Amino acid sequence: MSLYDHYGTYKNYTTPVVNSKHLRKFDRDVWLPLACQKEMTFLEVGCGTGLFLLYLHKKGAKTFLGLDQDQKLDSVIPADVRDHFECGDIWTYLEKSAQETKFDRILLLDVIEHFTAEQAVELLKAFDSKLNRDGKVLLKTPNAGSPWGLQFQHGDLTHKTAFTPDSMRQLAAASGYHCEKTYPHYLGSPSRQRKDRLFHWFISKFVATPPEIWTANFYTILSPIIR
Repeated sequence: MSLYDHYGTYKNYTTPVVNSKHLRKFDRDVWLPLACQKEMTFLEVGCGTGLFLLYLHKKGAKTFLGLDQDQKLDSVIPADVRDHFECGDIWTYLEKSAQETKFDRILLLDVIEHFTAEQAVELLKAFDSKLNRDGKVLLKTPNAGSPWGLQFQHGDLTHKTAFTPDSMRQLAAASGYHCEKTYPHYLGSPSRQRKDRLFHWFISKFVATPPEIWTANFYTILSPIIR
């Protein structure tokens, strides 16, 4: 745990501010693909400084919770969402939370790679009982299938598992979930994103084994298999 003792310094924790750029980005990457509605209930595991929690507040969501184990985050969580933040370990939370506590959407943004593959399976299995009917889980991870993803995967010594779209489907199958889709996470300005797409299309014509997704990070939407 010594690496986590200094995690706040490494990440340079500061109180986030949500602007129009963040709203557009989360709308495109999360809200629309997940078919979110403000009446839904949300759980974000590993919420960090609370940027996405603040986004949910801006969208008008009322019932949402951000969970993170780092006590240093108490001082940087935005005041508007402080009542929606809980400092604690996810395993402890799942064990102590009331059986009737359920969510429509559970999100792990840059989190699942901090677990071993076996732990990730157990975590997703535990989420099954916490999801409402038609509930979904969203994961965002570094893309080990792309050469651009290596700097994100290996840039943090607390990362334990590397994922590709293929291994995400394997994780879903092992956990009792259906992998609805995997899709890219684009960075930079709209013009830079267009150049990225054009370059990736071009280079894919010349390599024998192009990655399924070229972007450095990618999203995965999971839904429990109805038993």
